[in-house]
Amino acid sequence: MNDDLHRILIKGGVTSPGELKDSIAMLEAAGLKEVYFGSRQDLLFPLENVEEEQIEKISKFNTDIIPDRNCQNIVCSYVSSDIFDMTYWLKGSTYLYILEGFNYLPKLKINITDPKQRLVPIFSGNLNFIASDNEDYWYLNIKLPHWKKAAYYPVLVYSWDIAIIAQAIEDIYEDITDVDELFFILSKQLDTNNKAIEKELEIPYITFPYYEGMNRMGIDQYWLGLYWRNNKYDLDFLKDLCEFCLDNSIGKICITPWKSFIIKGIKSSCRPELERFLGQKGINVRHSQLEMNWHLPVDDKEALELKKFLVRSFDQNDISTYGLTFGISNDPGKRSHFASVIIEKNTQPTIVKDFDYRPTYNVLYFKNFNPNTQIYKAYAQDVDKIELPGLLMELSKNYFKQMGEDKAPKKAIAKEKATNLKEVHQCESCFSVYDASYGDQKADIPAGTLFKDLPDSYICSVCDAPKTAFKKTNLVVL
Repeated sequence: MNDDLHRILIKGGVTSPGELKDSIAMLEAAGLKEVYFGSRQDLLFPLENVEEEQIEKISKFNTDIIPDRNCQNIVCSYVSSDIFDMTYWLKGSTYLYILEGFNYLPKLKINITDPKQRLVPIFSGNLNFIASDNEDYWYLNIKLPHWKKAAYYPVLVYSWDIAIIAQAIEDIYEDITDVDELFFILSKQLDTNNKAIEKELEIPYITFPYYEGMNRMGIDQYWLGLYWRNNKYDLDFLKDLCEFCLDNSIGKICITPWKSFIIKGIKSSCRPELERFLGQKGINVRHSQLEMNWHLPVDDKEALELKKFLVRSFDQNDISTYGLTFGISNDPGKRSHFASVIIEKNTQPTIVKDFDYRPTYNVLYFKNFNPNTQIYKAYAQDVDKIELPGLLMELSKNYFKQMGEDKAPKKAIAKEKATNLKEVHQCESCFSVYDASYGDQKADIPAGTLFKDLPDSYICSVCDAPKTAFKKTNLVVL
């Protein structure tokens, strides 16, 4: 991240159209035209060339600008609720109630997440609250800044105690050496409603979701995901979008850690007007999956150019990266990334600082390509940029090759691949599947209806793509 950027902290990445509009007005008063989204669901922007008169204008707004890294934004997976798989008891309102309990600006990174989603990182914080199967109780994974390893708090934490425990840890963490000492001190200080841990946390492997475009949400609503490849969001557009949300009673706008945002609860009756608005603004809502699964440093032109180079190479070679995520880092040795594969740019040696120098890179990946394992593996070190496409394509193929190997013996999988293949049709836009065995309940298509017998007017029940967008494929039945 560019350390010269200032921030507006948006707690949990959740804001209302009115609040976002006020923040935009403040940025416009400072003479800005664009804003960035940060990996911790905050707003980032430069203020180095702002005149004193404009500083006086922005001081009249209630929104606080954070000029340093002493305070952290709270990350949470509210953005995923109701649109992706989620823990049965965890509702959007639960996140909002928990976030309301934070009446201070945290110095520690705090994550509040559902383990059944992949859009928001689970272990990228210092205090990681992770929903359990027990209603209103959470695991707490802790890795304080001076700790070498993470550890789990020995009890489950009650939803309404999360803010209390987090603030108590803030007050004492610098002198705490391990989790046992932390638990002993907090047990004496606080009267909290803890619960015994009955089983260790198990996080299912989930492929990275497609988070862009207009998608169904329930019976009569949609959610919209918008993504800019350069992460420069035009303030005029955002302001007009806030106006649309206010006019149509849309209450929340959510920022994702992937430099995008999601609007949920769009009524079917509003959809034509929204699509017309996006069209008039020239907004593209169907970017390639190849370019949407990347995490880059904010306002880093070199990292953006490297990503473009790598994505172009994938595209030219027809390489699939579905379910994988990639990150580019300028901090070799930093171990808080949340992408499946990490490309680290090595620090330039001081001995050649006065000469032209071609940077070198390290390629790392998580065990089983799952960031939630928190186990890094080195794949290549000190390689030239020109070598990266081939290495990443090899890794992508390895990812698909090892899929499911931890669940069944290789021979068994090979046998089932040979004998248990089912012909289905898959939507090329959102990858959902039409299986004639089940039909399509939402479209009143009865089970047993072959794809060729579907009416020409049939559309995907997930993303509304036309029938022609479906491609015949074989599905392995295990």
